[in-house]
Amino acid sequence: MSMILELHTVSDANLARVLADPPLVWKVVSPGDDSLYDAARAEAGAGEAGSFRRLFGRPASAKVPAVEFPLAPGEVDTIDLDKAWHGIHFMLTGTAWEGEPPLNFLMQGGTVIGEVEVGYGPARGMTAAEVQAVAEALAGIDEALLRARFDPAQMTQLDIYPGIWDRDPAEDDSFGYCMEYFGALRAFVMRAAERGVGLIISLT
Repeated sequence: MSMILELHTVSDANLARVLADPPLVWKVVSPGDDSLYDAARAEAGAGEAGSFRRLFGRPASAKVPAVEFPLAPGEVDTIDLDKAWHGIHFMLTGTAWEGEPPLNFLMQGGTVIGEVEVGYGPARGMTAAEVQAVAEALAGIDEALLRARFDPAQMTQLDIYPGIWDRDPAEDDSFGYCMEYFGALRAFVMRAAERGVGLIISLT
């Protein structure tokens, strides 16, 4: 199964709501499918009911009130990096999963949003100020710098997903593939910074 990294714009106000109530993350990462939110809410409710039962000896009410989650202009704009996300992270940080902020934002940026699995683990939320810092850092990154950091041998050794780095560049331009998505990523982050919104990052 492929692993695809997605970024979704979100206002600081709505991000604060999501961080306080993690099932709401589905209202951002999959706003057109209420069943995912409902399932996460039911699972959270089951945990709360179990705690209530342990404390008071009887189940809590199973009925969950409807939640309004209005989206402002600029929410939710979404981009996916296909399978290029890990190669981009490596070129930005020189690491498989770590790196220094703010350029490690794809793998480490922001705050983990509870324990709601949105694919491969929970999503992470970044505030508008954090997005602004990323945008400023990305502004200084150009193709020449990334090409200098592109190291197929090390990327293969570090098991950088999706493991295409040892292919013949004449037949499979993996650097060009990463650059195509990096260009889209940088433009997306710049727009988010201009709008003053944050991001939710998910790996699905």
